[in-house]
Amino acid sequence: MFETFSTFALQQYWWVIISLLAGLLVALMFVQGGQTLIYQAGNTDLERTMIVNALGHKWELTFTTLVVFGGAFFAAFPLFYATSFGGAYWVWMVILLFFVLQAVSYEFRTKAGNLLGQRTYQNFLLINGIGAPLFLGVAVASFFTGSSFVLLSDPASGVLTPRWTGGFGGLELAFDLSSYPTYINLSLGIALVFLTRVLGAMYLKSSIDSPEIAERASKTIRQEAPFFLLFFVFFLLNLLLREGYAYDSQGLIYTESFKYLHNLLQMPLVLVLLLLGTGLTLAGIVLGGYTAHRRGFYYSAPGVVLVVLALLLTAGLNNTVYYPSTGANIQNGLTIRNSSSGRYTLTVMSYVSLFIPFVVAYIAYVWHSMGRHKIDKQEIKDDPDAY
Repeated sequence: MFETFSTFALQQYWWVIISLLAGLLVALMFVQGGQTLIYQAGNTDLERTMIVNALGHKWELTFTTLVVFGGAFFAAFPLFYATSFGGAYWVWMVILLFFVLQAVSYEFRTKAGNLLGQRTYQNFLLINGIGAPLFLGVAVASFFTGSSFVLLSDPASGVLTPRWTGGFGGLELAFDLSSYPTYINLSLGIALVFLTRVLGAMYLKSSIDSPEIAERASKTIRQEAPFFLLFFVFFLLNLLLREGYAYDSQGLIYTESFKYLHNLLQMPLVLVLLLLGTGLTLAGIVLGGYTAHRRGFYYSAPGVVLVVLALLLTAGLNNTVYYPSTGANIQNGLTIRNSSSGRYTLTVMSYVSLFIPFVVAYIAYVWHSMGRHKIDKQEIKDDPDAY
């Protein structure tokens, strides 16, 4: 089947898959957001333990999705992997460090005789909950604002070797406040922090049998959803109104005013996904924050998947440079055409991707089975293996 696809069709197919994985990753980062509410939604040690256990049943799904996302990007578009992960290594190392803190905290928080104490591990979860979405948002925003790198071609083999020209291993994407794109990057990172907190509050409300925690979660949604919307709208407006990078049939890269706005108008299905996802996200916020409804999470989470999917499709399809170079030569920018694996690799991977629906179905089944009963105080007291 996939042998009949053109190389460009395979490249597009894998960009769609990677965009979908990114959407799932962002939605699953409700775990990170929930971790930041340990002290805000829980007033007692028992309530905090209930929160940690509600999130502890799901945290591995987030980490696994991150690994799959990175692996898929490496296999399908290795030049991006070499450029970003090899050049902006400090950004990705910081993100990895945050996830290591998370894994260690769930493992040792309640273990007898742990050296650091329960509260320290709770603080680690709080740090992970803020830092991971912030830096991940900054990294994703660079798909639109660009990064400082060049591609060096070996005269003999023609193999391209990326070289990062920024001075801080990618940290300048977040900390170079003399550059306006930095504010755009930070706006998405901050928006993601507030979004994950809102999603986390929705999930706690739906999964814990505690009126007190539910009320505090609803209050968090009401107070912080406006901040998420403020920073996300700032990012989206800058995205739609800024100059983008396109390429022609010969692969020549050029600047185009309102490129991302043009993409949405020229790809109406992507625009529909963006609007539908936005509507579902807002519906979940209204239900979770302003009503007694406990299922707002199951509106907003799919909505977030659709919004992220639409944004990344806008970044990579319709002859768009998905990783612009802000170095000396814009021709170094990465597109799905010039950064992908060979046709054979893409074809073999495409057959492997046919197993994804079965994996998703299994995850959905496990999710449903584990969430059938809400966590309550008695369950935590009776469970010797609680986190």
